[in-house]
Amino acid sequence: MKHSALLPKSLAVLLPMAFALAAAGFAGQTPTAEQSLSWKTVSNAKISPDGSMIAYTTQETDWKDNEFRTQIWIMRTRDKTAYELTSAAKSSSSPEWSRDGRRIAFLSERVGGKAQVFVIDPQGGEAVQLTHSETSVIAFHWSPDGSMIAYTAADAESKEHKQRKEKYGEFEIVQQDDSMVHLWWIAVPAEQTAEESKAERLTEGSIFSVGPFNWAPDSKRIAFSAAHDPELGSAGTSDIYVIALDQKTATKIVQTRGPDTNPLWSPDGEKIAYETSNGEEANFYKTSRIAVVTPGGSPVVVTPDFDENPRLLDWGPDGIYFGAMEKTAEHLFRADPATHKVTRLSANDHTIAVRPSFTHDFKQAASICSAPNEFAEVCDGPLLAAYQPVPLTHMRDQLQGFDIGTREVVQWKSKDGTKIEGILLKPVGFDPSHKYPLLVVIHGGPTGIDRPDIAPDRYYPVERFLAKGAVVLRPNYRGSAGYGEKFRSLNVRNLGLGDYDDVISGVDYLIGKGFVDRDRVGAMGWSQGGYISAFITCYSDRFRAVSVGAGISDWMTYYVNTDIHPFTRQYLKATPWEDWAIYRKTSPISYVERAKTPTLIQHGELDKRVPIPNAYELYQALQDRGVPVRMVVYKGFGHGITKPKQQLHLLEQNYEWFSQYVWGEKPAGGASTISVSDSPR
Repeated sequence: MKHSALLPKSLAVLLPMAFALAAAGFAGQTPTAEQSLSWKTVSNAKISPDGSMIAYTTQETDWKDNEFRTQIWIMRTRDKTAYELTSAAKSSSSPEWSRDGRRIAFLSERVGGKAQVFVIDPQGGEAVQLTHSETSVIAFHWSPDGSMIAYTAADAESKEHKQRKEKYGEFEIVQQDDSMVHLWWIAVPAEQTAEESKAERLTEGSIFSVGPFNWAPDSKRIAFSAAHDPELGSAGTSDIYVIALDQKTATKIVQTRGPDTNPLWSPDGEKIAYETSNGEEANFYKTSRIAVVTPGGSPVVVTPDFDENPRLLDWGPDGIYFGAMEKTAEHLFRADPATHKVTRLSANDHTIAVRPSFTHDFKQAASICSAPNEFAEVCDGPLLAAYQPVPLTHMRDQLQGFDIGTREVVQWKSKDGTKIEGILLKPVGFDPSHKYPLLVVIHGGPTGIDRPDIAPDRYYPVERFLAKGAVVLRPNYRGSAGYGEKFRSLNVRNLGLGDYDDVISGVDYLIGKGFVDRDRVGAMGWSQGGYISAFITCYSDRFRAVSVGAGISDWMTYYVNTDIHPFTRQYLKATPWEDWAIYRKTSPISYVERAKTPTLIQHGELDKRVPIPNAYELYQALQDRGVPVRMVVYKGFGHGITKPKQQLHLLEQNYEWFSQYVWGEKPAGGASTISVSDSPR
């Protein structure tokens, strides 16, 4: 049943009022782990073609079902009122407007447990399921004429595979049993109706697996990138193809040694822009470029001198729009494909404007933005000489009444003279004459980045540490994004060692400021941050406690088990069979005879990125050395711990570990009430 265009007053919620009520009664308090995990966040802001509305997603915590659930909201840009558009029991995500602005398509698992494309009137009403794919839809886009939606999905299990399983049982042939991702299109009914359309397959076979794609302006062709297979380790094999809807054969138009991906058509449909490594195989730390090609012609790089990784957004009448990091901020840029001139449009050096979307005339853009000591908001602003988005939502009102630490960018020199930046977090009432414990929280990547904005604590209870009387340093060590290719390359054949120098020099810098107690320092991190933390455990005696989250302990163990083998080969410039010495030199386990630091190890049972043998190896080595160690295995999880109850356990475990070993407190035992395996076997 379609609702009236006039929404019920209960849906036209002014967000400040809602969050002010939610925060009432917490004056002067530190947010608990449960409260931090319950903070709502916004993402994926998509402005309507005429700029009158912005669709975006909010994430909320459902403790009963133990999941983070996303729903789609609509913000009216004129009066800044918002209402919830979807409210199903399952998440709704990835909103995308039709070109005429009359409908929004989105993904949801609300029927059958597989992600499908649904279509809904932005004024409200029932969503209609459009696709009925046997496997989950991965990505989709409206055709410019609004009559079709193209989407990608992995192939369903073949008849031959089913027969093999019936005869022999379950097994997998490594690198041969991948389900390839392919491209489909489906007609969208002219009116909002439950009438089912039949999807048409565009690509098939085992030659390639489809990645990002985009429609041509004529709605008759699609450009896409495709790799040899869907494995992450094969991403470097991506090339650019074009296929017409009335044909079944794709034409490869770009083929270089490294990855070419994310194609985007020019407004006249004559050219295609795409992201490229420009023939460089090593795409993890090298700077990618934007290139433009005319089908049948030779590619031309249009950002030859831009020294950060661009992320293509859109191609407007005045140039190619892309986003990129500059130090701790994310900015909006425009490249002129004729002159190769790149112009930064974001005015404020501190504003983080994440993946802007544009009106049809490119005069207005919406994004998720934040600033130092601010919460991320849905923002909107005109595309003038300077893009200065203004917050429309009031997510920060959730923090009212809570004591939140302050964030600032600090800079120091590492052992080799390299300038390193980081985010220093100070507690409320910070006194520079006082000696504080220091906790170092290390991001992953290594091409991740820490920023000075506020976000909910997910793995490490930063706000509780601040309230307990600590200062926190989040270092953007060598290899981090935002500082150019030369900086990202500084830990090539120098992993662990150079990273440790960056961390310990930051510690010494803050000790030199006079407000850090050198005898009460701890470190923690996840993924690459977990690797650096493991390196600290084995290499240093400067720290009182360490927490290793999904960390690498031995590059050999990592290399032969991971799903992303090129990472190690590119950073260490060799396989272990070619240069065992560099694998040993950069592995934390090589220095375990030095280890003395009490270490907490946390790892997902099914982690393919940093497989769990790394955790067992470090755990056993520390046990054999008599070093205090505890290992927690999160059953059923991969590289990330993605459910709120298990994240609550992560927060509580880390809080207790550092309270015990940095503050000398007896463990409270609260985390042990959470039902999670905390024995390694």
